[in-house]
Amino acid sequence: MPAIGRIYGKLIDSTGKAIGDASVMLLQNKYDSITKKNKEVLLKGMSTQANGDFNFEELPVFRPLMLKISSLGHKPVEQPVTLQPKMDANTSKPAGDQIPDLSSMASAFEKDLGKIIMKTDLRELGNVTVTTTNSRLRMDIDKKVFNVDQNIVSAGGTAVDVMKNVPSVNVDIDGNVTLRNATPQIYIDGRPTTLTLDQIPADAIESVEVITNPSAKYDASGGNAGILNIILKKNKKSGYNGNVTAGIDKRGGLNGGGSFNVRQNKINFTVSTFGNQMKNRNTNSTDIRSLLTSPNLLVSQDGNTRNNGAFLFGRAGLDYFATNRTTYSIGVVKVHGAFNPNDFLQTDSAYDGGSYISYSERNARTHREFNAYGFQGGFKYTSPKKGEELTADVNMFSGKNNGNAMYNTNIFSANGGLKTGNIQQQILNGGTNKFITIQTDYVTPFKGAAKLEAGLRAQLRNLSNSQENYFYDVSTDQFVLIPSATSNYKNNDNVYAAYASFTNSIKDFGYKIGLRAESSSYQGELTDTKKKFTNNYPISLFPSVFLSQKLKNKQELQLSYTRRVNRPFFMQVIPFIDSTNQLNWSRGNAGLKPEFTNSLEASYSKTFKGNNTFLASVYYKRSTNLITRFLDTITIGNSQHPISSFVNANSGRSEGAELTTQNTLTKWWDMNANVNIYNSKINTDNITGTSQDALWSWFAKINNNFKLPKNFKLQLSGTYQSKTNLPVNQGGGFGPGGGGPPGGSQSAAQGYIKSNYGIDAALQKSFLKKNAASVTFSVNDIFRTRKFDQYSESVFYIQTNHRLNDVPMMRLTFSFKFGQMDMSLFKRKNMKGESEGSQGAMQGMQQ
Repeated sequence: MPAIGRIYGKLIDSTGKAIGDASVMLLQNKYDSITKKNKEVLLKGMSTQANGDFNFEELPVFRPLMLKISSLGHKPVEQPVTLQPKMDANTSKPAGDQIPDLSSMASAFEKDLGKIIMKTDLRELGNVTVTTTNSRLRMDIDKKVFNVDQNIVSAGGTAVDVMKNVPSVNVDIDGNVTLRNATPQIYIDGRPTTLTLDQIPADAIESVEVITNPSAKYDASGGNAGILNIILKKNKKSGYNGNVTAGIDKRGGLNGGGSFNVRQNKINFTVSTFGNQMKNRNTNSTDIRSLLTSPNLLVSQDGNTRNNGAFLFGRAGLDYFATNRTTYSIGVVKVHGAFNPNDFLQTDSAYDGGSYISYSERNARTHREFNAYGFQGGFKYTSPKKGEELTADVNMFSGKNNGNAMYNTNIFSANGGLKTGNIQQQILNGGTNKFITIQTDYVTPFKGAAKLEAGLRAQLRNLSNSQENYFYDVSTDQFVLIPSATSNYKNNDNVYAAYASFTNSIKDFGYKIGLRAESSSYQGELTDTKKKFTNNYPISLFPSVFLSQKLKNKQELQLSYTRRVNRPFFMQVIPFIDSTNQLNWSRGNAGLKPEFTNSLEASYSKTFKGNNTFLASVYYKRSTNLITRFLDTITIGNSQHPISSFVNANSGRSEGAELTTQNTLTKWWDMNANVNIYNSKINTDNITGTSQDALWSWFAKINNNFKLPKNFKLQLSGTYQSKTNLPVNQGGGFGPGGGGPPGGSQSAAQGYIKSNYGIDAALQKSFLKKNAASVTFSVNDIFRTRKFDQYSESVFYIQTNHRLNDVPMMRLTFSFKFGQMDMSLFKRKNMKGESEGSQGAMQGMQQ
């Protein structure tokens, strides 16, 4: 069983005065193979604080323990303790036969012993001897938790590489993540973030929470998508420990970093830093048939990108345990990155069966740089009343980016022909993103299993953007600003929310009912023209219902319903024509309305012997006023030009079934697998009079882990994505310096992505004492099959895109872990003799 238990209390004498520096030990019965008898061995030991508090964590659950307390001048105290969830008040079944409520797992294995009174006595405690003992998948009522800290395939990579091996999650060639074919919100440690997945190192991530149907406790924004909550590593063990890593990929890109943690008494401090160098290469091709001319204009493009850049990630945190029930936490994050992609693009244009237009070659030199800062501050108070707690925290992120791009296009009469012209374009851009989240939550239990949760939340976001577009004027030998192709704006976006949810159970039936209220407003301004845009959304209500029925033989049925919203962001609503990319114009739509999504999901779970689990889910989502990209056209002079915009479709729906398994097949082989079969359709009758046919698709992912002799580990992973509609609300990830062909994806209602698959592998060797060191060799997309082939069609043109990243990507990573359990850190020097003896014996204890 996992060591996740906690025991705490307060030691006082018969007069009520706190007893400090008393020796508190937890002992455990173990079988001695030599004497053939059970004997008590010390599991953990410590001294009480000056106020009498003591606290033990990482304790085994469902096992009988013995608490022994001694202090000079007082009579020893012995008390048996077993950590296990309490039985529901309305059921007669013994607690051992129940399936624990995983949504309250953390609090279920905490035991408050209250005030323990010691009577006066002069006996002393004898010497003791110390001995020690150490699922990738955990399913809760409203989420799936995947532990990824042992995922060796992503060693030396970023969070994008981690997501490639998390069930239910699909990652495309640009690193865009989808969850059940929709773009999820990204959280870090339970709060939204401005960081992107490629700015978070894989080695800093402990687990990923996949929340497909968020409850009323979570932000209602996000439309028909779920939440991916990234939990960063944060050690809670006493003493000190850390690790260092270093690696290199096939292009010579370096990666490395380290972390250090120290915890003793009231203080827990952690610091980590990671760096990742990227020297990627990719190729792309695009074929366009323009239907705006007769005969049709045919455009063929071939390009490649060479990227050279790096990012640095740093994080520091401090927890102060003021008492056993009060904790204060602060943390800071710093991210810096700079990238210099160079693009080369060949464009060949001709009329279908007609005259030749031109051939051009474009060289682009781009520089992009970003700096991000984050601060988190938190407070948690646990009441003496079992299960009652109050938390409050603030989360602030501030990002700043700037860049420039120089495009030099030479035009020829034909491929290999005479040069007929030259176009030079320069783009200067910059921007800021400030994000503040303030939240407080309160939980209080009632009789039996009833529990009330409530909270308040404010989310404040401030964006600014400057982008200036220049073209070279031969007559003046200068770059001239083009106001119509310049985009400068700023906006504020605020969301205020309150929620309450009530949880209870009647025998084996449990329910959780919640209601969230949100209101929002935004104000934007085009800083060049001083034109302002404002919108205030009234209070909307978002109910959520979760039902759970436990069955015999560790089976469970769940049913959930939620309502969510996706509000248009600033650039989707301002009616400004952005012609920065001459081949991909865009414009906002001031008439956009928020889209609302109702989601229904039913699940069945079964736990088998040997740590084997099975989860089956069916889901249905329906959105009204669905916001989607749509390709339109505008008339400039006597010619028409295609332009990308946003519209509200009548509605959209998606439905599907998902299967997830976690299996321990043998002592040396475990596996998890995930299959998602889904169907989606967007009703665009209000736009075009017709809608694209619905398309059944499926996505599969499998991850195998093998423990081999001589401390070797092997991991094999694979993904398959069938032909599928383009994801809703997701662009192509192009633009200046984006590394892809111009044009990008059109609309989720106007195209599809062809099928693709990929296989990843990694081999790890551990060595040195306690396997403190390891070397990992990983290969991503071994057979170069994870290609991106996209087809888009509209009344204006037909387009096909093909792209392939720098694969197979190979990395070699070295890691070394260190640490020591040292109970004397930060201790006062006037320790009592008996406590010094027990603490000295704990030197060198395994972390």
